[in-house]
Amino acid sequence: MSRLEQLWAGWRQAYLEGTGEDGRLTDALEVPEGGSLFSAIEQSGLPDDESFVLHRGETCFAMLNIYPYTSGHTMVLPLRPVGRLGDLSEVEHAELWSMVRDAVAAIEAAYGPGGVNVGLNQGRAAGAGIPEHLHVHCVARWSGDTNFMTAAAGIRVLPEALVESWSKLRENWPA
Repeated sequence: MSRLEQLWAGWRQAYLEGTGEDGRLTDALEVPEGGSLFSAIEQSGLPDDESFVLHRGETCFAMLNIYPYTSGHTMVLPLRPVGRLGDLSEVEHAELWSMVRDAVAAIEAAYGPGGVNVGLNQGRAAGAGIPEHLHVHCVARWSGDTNFMTAAAGIRVLPEALVESWSKLRENWPA
């Protein structure tokens, strides 16, 4: 009889249940009126290595996803919470896509992946977890990286801590 190995990811349960009691960054934040959870993180006043903000621009910012699909999973967002691409001003639109380009460059330099998925989910029906604040995902990918643990057990196995991902991406962010 073979021994069954167990991986514990207990911090994810509160997120899965939607209780927000996981003791992470998001628990201590108050969402500003007219803002979103992302606004609260960006405006928290915490050092960037604690809020996982990678880069700040005039109208947009980039941060790590604190529930990543892979190490280095980055999100690029407008500072102003809008739910649709069509709601962005021309300036926001230009900076958003320029920052997505920089995020991809940082991911490629930091991780050397075989590819990068770039995408957004506009609206709850499309899978947006925070539909009131548009965000573009940039995710490193490797050939054959389909994670059987996600399919078999609903668990993602990540090889590095968020602060390590933050350091790698910050160090490799284009000047």
